[in-house]
Amino acid sequence: MDFWNIYHNHYERVRRFIFALVKDEWVADDLVQETFIKVQKNLAQLKEESKLSSWIFRIAYNLCQDHFRKMSQSSKSGRVLTEKKEILAEPLFQKELEQHQMGACVQEKVRLLPESYQAVLVLFDLMEFSHQEIAEILDISVENVKVRLHRARKKLKAILEKECRFEVDDRNVLICDPVASKK
Repeated sequence: MDFWNIYHNHYERVRRFIFALVKDEWVADDLVQETFIKVQKNLAQLKEESKLSSWIFRIAYNLCQDHFRKMSQSSKSGRVLTEKKEILAEPLFQKELEQHQMGACVQEKVRLLPESYQAVLVLFDLMEFSHQEIAEILDISVENVKVRLHRARKKLKAILEKECRFEVDDRNVLICDPVASKK
């Protein structure tokens, strides 16, 4: 297995996955770099080449978890995290959602879900991983993946029903308008 071939074949998908979770271009770039450094250092330890993709995404997911833990600890120590990063970030996640006929409003509602639900939704619906692959990436059982996916969709549906009004725009794309802004 040639590292550079692995890098070129997986870079874009890993970056989309990480960005969908962290929602910050700079952080995503750093985490992608860390992911591939770990892949390169530990490539010899991978026993089954067929599990390469899920192994890489598991590394990426773990690094995202570490990032969230550090952010949580930072905010607990009194540092205030600003929302400017999200405003300045390129709307890659939004582009993916529009491909699935959802608008920016839905994207914001997905961000209201717990991180573990976001991860399952992104891996299954956007990255198109199988239940088995997601189980390997998240280090949980296939049944747990299915349960989280079901709960994530159910919770997202409840949020959307409460906070959004749906209509089809002139492009024939389903859009969501926040209920609060419609007075």
